[in-house]
Amino acid sequence: MDTAYRRIQNRCRAVLQHAKHGDKGSRYVDYFLATLVITNIVAIALESVASIYEQFEAYFDAFEAVSISIFSVEYVLRIWSAPLPLASAPNFSVRLKQRWAYITSFNGLIDLVSILPFYIQAIFPYVDLRILRAFRLLRILKLSNYNSALEDLFEAIMEERRSFYAALYLFVIVFIVSSSLVYFAEHRVHPDGFKSIPGSMYWSLITLTTVGYGDITPVTAAGKIIASTAAIFGVIVVALITGIVVSSFNSQMERRRLIFEDQVRVFLLDGILDNNEERALEVLRKEFGMSKRRANELVEQVRATKAHGP
Repeated sequence: MDTAYRRIQNRCRAVLQHAKHGDKGSRYVDYFLATLVITNIVAIALESVASIYEQFEAYFDAFEAVSISIFSVEYVLRIWSAPLPLASAPNFSVRLKQRWAYITSFNGLIDLVSILPFYIQAIFPYVDLRILRAFRLLRILKLSNYNSALEDLFEAIMEERRSFYAALYLFVIVFIVSSSLVYFAEHRVHPDGFKSIPGSMYWSLITLTTVGYGDITPVTAAGKIIASTAAIFGVIVVALITGIVVSSFNSQMERRRLIFEDQVRVFLLDGILDNNEERALEVLRKEFGMSKRRANELVEQVRATKAHGP
């Protein structure tokens, strides 16, 4: 009985996680839940159009109730299936820690926040919770459960976190210095726009991020020089951060290419790729998000190297 229970639990976890190659059931669940999330975002956006919401209010409410039911079941199942498979059955405290780890994880918090406004509204129907209901838009982050793009971004940032922190440190320095300098340069002649250093930080932020709305503009010569310098530094810092992330992504792709190439070399030790080896390479290719053309090029490259090698 315990073995059957754990088998069902493990299968539930596999279905709810990002689908692996060949697991059609998990992939269909991913497609369904991702489509439901996207449809929810569209519905939430359309609800803000008064004429549309008044005409289809019953349909919006019914769709929200169905969505919440599905997301709630998904959340409960993710908590239940959170304990990892072990050689021996984990004790209660281990299972509890693993479930708590999911609840407090990024994905767990997003899953909770995506359903919480509905239940709070149901418990306190007479309280104005419009701001809380806006948190439903965070459901779009649930797509990270079914796609590795966000995970890849965080992984890229973490791998280059020292360089990333250095760039952010430079940004903070320029941000604070430019806010202070422009305040002292502009406060007397432009008191409405630069009332204080904290108030000047708004101008500094939009200048450094190269947005430049133009609603607050320095009028003194010193202020214009500070603004020009801040804008230049803003471009430099943004370019640094972008370059760091792009470089990390390229490193990830290169590392995956090397892993794939090494696997091809192992499989080609006997000079041929049998059906099992081709299937294994296909699984690895899809896991790495590599195109078929690129994978075939690497296979042919390894074959050519072996043919011309010693």
